[in-house]
Amino acid sequence: MFDFVREKKRLVQFVLLLIILPFAFWGVDSYNKSGSGGESLATVDGEKIRQQEFDNALRQQQDRLRESMGEQFDPAVLDKPEIKHSILENLVGQHLLTSQARAVGLAVSDEQLAQVIAGIEAFQKDGKFDKQTYETALRTQNMTPLIFEARLKQELGLRQLADAYTQNGYASKTATDNLIRLNEQQRVISVTQIPVAPFLKQAAVDEPAIKSYYEKNQKEFQTPEQMRVEYVTFSAEELQAQVTASDDEIKKYYEEHQSEFGTQEQRQAAHILISVAAQASDADKQAAKAKAEQVLQQVRQAPAKFAELAKQYSQDPGSATNGGDLGMFGRGMMVKAFDESVFQLKPGEISDLVQSEFGFHIIRLVAVKPAKIQALDEAKSIIAQKLMLQKANDKFAELAEKFSNMVYEQSDTLKPAAELVKMPVQQSAWLIKGQAGATPWTDKALQAVFAEDVVKNKRNSAAVEIAPNTLLAARVLEYKPASTRPMAEVSDSIRQKLLQQQALELALKQGQSVLAQLQKGEKPSVEWKPVRTISRGQHEGLDNELVRKVFQLKTDSLPAYVGASDGQVGYTLVRVDAVKETDAIDEDKRARYMQQLRQLVGSELFQAYLADAKKHADINIKAFAAEDKK
Repeated sequence: MFDFVREKKRLVQFVLLLIILPFAFWGVDSYNKSGSGGESLATVDGEKIRQQEFDNALRQQQDRLRESMGEQFDPAVLDKPEIKHSILENLVGQHLLTSQARAVGLAVSDEQLAQVIAGIEAFQKDGKFDKQTYETALRTQNMTPLIFEARLKQELGLRQLADAYTQNGYASKTATDNLIRLNEQQRVISVTQIPVAPFLKQAAVDEPAIKSYYEKNQKEFQTPEQMRVEYVTFSAEELQAQVTASDDEIKKYYEEHQSEFGTQEQRQAAHILISVAAQASDADKQAAKAKAEQVLQQVRQAPAKFAELAKQYSQDPGSATNGGDLGMFGRGMMVKAFDESVFQLKPGEISDLVQSEFGFHIIRLVAVKPAKIQALDEAKSIIAQKLMLQKANDKFAELAEKFSNMVYEQSDTLKPAAELVKMPVQQSAWLIKGQAGATPWTDKALQAVFAEDVVKNKRNSAAVEIAPNTLLAARVLEYKPASTRPMAEVSDSIRQKLLQQQALELALKQGQSVLAQLQKGEKPSVEWKPVRTISRGQHEGLDNELVRKVFQLKTDSLPAYVGASDGQVGYTLVRVDAVKETDAIDEDKRARYMQQLRQLVGSELFQAYLADAKKHADINIKAFAAEDKK
C-alpha cells in the first residue's frame, strides 16, 4: 500500500499545479452538501450543478489565470458568455465522469488518499509530511484541507477511469513503422521567389477605384468612441495603510490560534506487515494471523533484529527493504488501528498484533519528535500582517456598499466618494471603447464608463469590481463619438493597399506561369537558392501549407516542382531534387513512436467513450446559464 505515493507522484504534482477542479478523506459528505443550496444551472443524470458550484469554479479559474498572467490578466474576460458556458460544460463533464466512475465501482480509499498526501513534497518538512506546512500551503491557495482532500480524492478516482482508456491504446508495428517513415522522410529542395516589389511599377490605381473601395469598406475607416475620465479606485490592499494591529490583538490571536504556530507531535515507526485482504476468507485470515504471531514471537525474542526480520517477512514492498521504517508522521496519517497503536507506544516498545484492512502489523516505535510551538516574538510580524489584512478586508466590505451608494446618489461628482475611502480622484488618458488594457481599464471598467447614462447624462458610472476586492467609479471629462474618417484622410492608405493587391496578383500570375513551364520540362530563367534538406517537422522559412504541398508531390520523376502564394511577399517556387528515406528503424525508436501512438489512440478511445457517455446520459443545461451571473 505504501507504493501508492510513488506510483501516483506525477499525477499528484499535476493536481497540485491546478488545484481548481470542483471535486471528497475527512468530512466529504459535508463538503458536497455545502453546495446543495441555490439555483440549479444544469443536471447530469439527475445530479444538480448549482450556482454556488459554478461560482466556485469561475473564481478558481480566475485565480489560476491571474497567477499565470500577472498584471496582464483582465478579470472581465471571464464575464464573456462563451467563457462561462465553457466552464459550465466542464462541470457537466466532470459530473458525468464522476457518475461513470461510481457506476463501475472505481474509488480511492481514505488510506490511499492519506498516503498520497503524505508523499507530496510541497507538504513535507525535512523530507516528512508536516501538518502545519500542509495547512499553510493550502491557505495560500484559499483552500481548506477538507476541500483539497475532496478534490484530490475525486481526481484520483476519475484518473483510474481515464487511464483505463488512455493507457490502453493499441499501436501495431506496421502502423508505427509507417508513421516513422512518413514523419522522418526528408526531401532535398531548392527555393526561389517571385517578389511583389518589381510589379508595383506596373500597378495603377485611379480615383474612382479609391472611392469605390472607400464606399464598400466603411467599417474599415471607422474610429470608435473615445473618452477621457476622472476616476476613483480603492481596494482592500490599499486600505491596509489605514489600519494597525495592536500588541494586545496580536497576543490574543496567537493564543487563540496555537496550531498555526507549531508542529504537532511526530512519531517514527517501523512495521512488519503480513498482508491479507479485508474480503479474504476466514481460513486465509487465520493463516495470516498465525504467521504474524510466529513472526511476533521472533521479534519478542530478538528485538534488535527487528529490521532484519522486517526485510525477511514484511509484505509491504514500500518499507520492507528499509527494515520496515515508515519515517516520521503525525497523528491521523495512518489507518485508524495503526495510528492508535503507534501513539500508545513508548520509544523502543513493540506492539501486539494490530489488524487493519491490509492485514496484521507488528509495530516498533523508533522515536518521538515532540510538538513545538513558535515563540510569540517570532510570529509577531506574520500575525500583524494577517490582522491588518483581515481588518482591511472588513473595512473594504464595510465601505464598498457605502461607496457604491454614494457614487450613485451623488452622481454629479466623485469627490464625496473619494473622501469616504480616502483615495484621490485621478484622470485617465484617452480610452477607446472595446480596447481594454491593463488594470484599471479592464473590459468591465470600459463597459461601465461607456454606458449610455454615463456618456449622455454625464453621470458617475456604477462602481464596478475590476479585480478581487477592488472597485472603480468614473465620470466623463471629454468625449468623442464614433465616426468615419473622411476619404481625403485615408485615400493614400487605400491607394497603397490597392497597388499592393494588384502587384500581388501580377506576381501570382507570373509565378503560376513559371511553375507551368517548369512542370513541362522547360527551363525558364530563375535563380534558385542553394539546396537544403527539410522534413515535415523541420522546414524553417517555409510555411506549413507549402511544406504540405512539397510532401504531397509525386516523386517518380525528379526534379518535381510546386508553388504557392505567400501572402504579401509574392510567390514561392520549390524544386524537389531528391527524397531521403529514414534509416533502418531500431527498436528504441520504434518503442518511442509506439508509445506516442498508443497515447494518441488511447486519448481518442477516451474521447469516444466520453462522447458516448454524454449521448446516453440525461443532461440538461439551462439556456445561457453562464450569462445570468454578473
